[in-house]
Amino acid sequence: MTSAPDRLLLRLEWRVIRRLDGRVLGSYRTAYRGAGLDFAGLRAYVEEDDARRIDWNATARLDEPQVREFTEDRELTLWLVLDRSASMTVGTPGRAKHDVLADLAMTLARLFGRGGNRVGALLHDGVATRVVPPGTGRGHVLRIGHELDRTATAPPTAAPTDFAAMLAAVASLARRRSLIIVVSDFIGTGAWERPLLRLAHRHDVVALRVVDAADDDLPEAGLVLVEDAETGEQMLVDSSDPLFRARLRDAVEEREAEMAGRMRRAGVPLHRIDTDRDLLTSLVGVVASTQWRRA
Repeated sequence: MTSAPDRLLLRLEWRVIRRLDGRVLGSYRTAYRGAGLDFAGLRAYVEEDDARRIDWNATARLDEPQVREFTEDRELTLWLVLDRSASMTVGTPGRAKHDVLADLAMTLARLFGRGGNRVGALLHDGVATRVVPPGTGRGHVLRIGHELDRTATAPPTAAPTDFAAMLAAVASLARRRSLIIVVSDFIGTGAWERPLLRLAHRHDVVALRVVDAADDDLPEAGLVLVEDAETGEQMLVDSSDPLFRARLRDAVEEREAEMAGRMRRAGVPLHRIDTDRDLLTSLVGVVASTQWRRA
């Protein structure tokens, strides 16, 4: 009997991944070139060479300066930073924000992993963090899927998401230059702009903001009890009051502007992923407007 992650990945492979394959891997470019990790051989030293690459043993043996050559490391390391906090449970069953996040995570892991790249994941529930070390292959994608399944069934933590801690955690894990994709609704507290700036200075960072209609608006239903999914705080409001609705719209616009400003200052592309939108359409838009870079 297949598990839920197996069924999800199979569905995504048929409906999304096969149609996206090639668009992602063909659209990121080498931005930096280095010595790489694999020794390729020796050759005679020329004036422009870095003296630190001289092989002194071979030089003494051949009585002529020799430098080491390396095969450039062409693999990409992708880190998925996944927000599993309480606010991500908002939405209709099967299409809540945490469901869309799982679809995104497994699609991206499978797409990039098929090119021989290593994919790791960091799942943050607002307080605690689970880590799946980078790996390759379909089985590794399923391992990420099982962690997503486990965190989806765990009781949500009623605490504001600590984005600074989440970003600091992935910064400590990503030892080499990596592509880091943060998938979240970015509803939380704290000053996380500086950690984001530091992360983006060293790595290629892309933000996918998962949004449900309930994040931005309330139906006109008179008196309703609303609850902050992050803290559990409840408040009775008149959803039909024009003044309340105007203040709500202003607050949403202010939040959107602040979010865009933070990402722009950090140089991080921000993409909105709506829960009621087709996943393939959303990802095609992301791929088309993003230059995936690898070091």
